[in-house]
Amino acid sequence: MRKDLAETFIPYPYSPPAMEEVVQRAADFYREMDKRRSLREFSDRPVPKEVIEQVILTASSAPSGAHKQPWTFCAVSSAEMKQQIRKAAEKEEYINYHGRMSDEWLKDLETFATDWDKPYLETAPWLIVIFRQVHGFNEDGEKEKHYYVNESVGIATGFLLAAIHQAGLVSLTHTPSPMKFLEELLGRPKHEKAYLLIPVGYPAEGARVPDIKRKGLDEMSLFFE
Repeated sequence: MRKDLAETFIPYPYSPPAMEEVVQRAADFYREMDKRRSLREFSDRPVPKEVIEQVILTASSAPSGAHKQPWTFCAVSSAEMKQQIRKAAEKEEYINYHGRMSDEWLKDLETFATDWDKPYLETAPWLIVIFRQVHGFNEDGEKEKHYYVNESVGIATGFLLAAIHQAGLVSLTHTPSPMKFLEELLGRPKHEKAYLLIPVGYPAEGARVPDIKRKGLDEMSLFFE
């Protein structure tokens, strides 16, 4: 650590758990997160605003390049706004499914039985739209550089999805590309670009998901000991 900056640091509040607890906590968290699935069948059961605030705060605890926190989370519960978002998203999705997407892409999507019709954008009680900030502004209103924006916002999104699942809710990572309509509908400034649209809520009664499996540890990791 640079000595001239040492006095600006604060102690890290850490009490090391026993090794057995570390192992158990890691295993417990994996088992819980392995239950997480992306859902397209939502209930309209209300979710308190406080819950959405907390999961967004959890997302904001993610690391970011030079701690610039280059993200904006827009949480939408307005029925009118959700309807507008659905209409605009379906317009883009219809074009995607009828020409933009390759035959290979469409075939890969068959597993999920999805198409351009997106009723969950209105049914889900909340939509969280994540925007990445290409740059920021300092206290004087001058343009400020952001670093590793896509990586930072991607990590924050992962935190958000984990928090939503931990709260007992379900979500879907939806990308109705191109997503410029989200920037326009939600009145975002030019330096903010839509990154993901995430419906959040409870699963519909009798909701079903595709019978797919995740890669095993040996298929997606290497250990050099």
